[in-house]
Order: sequence, then C-alpha cells, then structure tokens
Amino acid sequence: MNRNRTDLERERDAGQAAEAGLVRRAQDGDTDAFGELVAIYMQRCYYAALGMVGSPQDAEDLSQEAFVRAFRARARLDPDRPFYPWLYQILRRLCYNFTRDTSSRRKKLERAGGWLVAEATVRAASDDPERVRATEALRERLERAIGELPMAQREVFVLKEFEGLKYREIADLLDVPIGTVMSRLYAARQRLAARLEGLE
Repeated sequence: MNRNRTDLERERDAGQAAEAGLVRRAQDGDTDAFGELVAIYMQRCYYAALGMVGSPQDAEDLSQEAFVRAFRARARLDPDRPFYPWLYQILRRLCYNFTRDTSSRRKKLERAGGWLVAEATVRAASDDPERVRATEALRERLERAIGELPMAQREVFVLKEFEGLKYREIADLLDVPIGTVMSRLYAARQRLAARLEGLE
C-alpha cells in the first residue's frame, strides 16, 4: 500500500514538474507551451463555466476568454503553484460578471431592438392598413432576428448601430482585437439581412 502511495506521489510530482515547465515556457511567450496548458484544462474550464452560466455557447465563449486573459497575464504566473486555481479565478470573475450583466444587457438589447423598430415604423407611417400590417410584421421579425443573434454578435451590433461607438471604442470596451469587432459585426449584419430578406 505504501508503494502505491509512493507511486502516486511520484506521478503527481512529475505532473507538477511538467506543468511548471509549461508555465515557465508560456511566461517566455512560448505559445505551444500555453497551447498544451489549454489542451490540459479546456474541458475542465468549460464545465466549470457551464455550471456557472448554464449555457453551452456562453460557457465555451467564457472559457476561451479566460485562456486569452490568462495568456495576456502570463507574467503573473507562479511556476511553483498549480496553474488551474489561478486560471479558475479568471474564469470565475468572467462568469460572475457575465451573469450579473446578462439581465441588464438583455434589457438594453430589447430597448435597442425597439428603437430600430420604432424608426422603421415612423419611416413607413401611412394611412394604408396593408402597409401598417407589413411594417408591424417587419418589426416583429426584426426583434426576433436581433434576439436570435449570438450574444457576441448582438453586443457588437448594438454598440455600433445603437450606441454609435467606433470600432476602436468597441474593441477597447470588449477587450478584443478590432478585427474581431469587424468580423462579429459583419456576421451580425449578414444574419439579419438573411432573416429580413424580402420583407421591405
């Protein structure tokens, strides 16, 4: 029995030493080493996020964002301490912030959708009952289409189209590259165009 415990201790020590080596290499900017840490902990990180936010897509986004932030903060890593507890603190803050902000985001997005709809209604105002019905159908479809956008795309769309922020301001606010903002906005517009096609 002591022999088994010793073997387990050796395995644990070897695992910790290997992880410490990966952390040191990652601190030096070795992306392959950091990629190995991601491979080791991604599933665990995902399930922790899923337990906190309840949505598979959001859990995936948040766990990936936790790794992005961990890589940016890699200089603060301590190779003599386990990596996962440090990563988990980043993930936990992201999930708590996400959960706290989700209801206010949802309200803001609903208001934004309503603003767009009101604008369309004013532009299409007419005494023609058929035109009014068509406008109402467009309004409802538009609200649904905005509501069905993935949160990352919806957030960028609202910040750009309703809050009037510039690409750089959105990138800074969301802490993502400006190219990510552009691609999310493009994807959001494409989805909305596809959903609303032929309803003008």
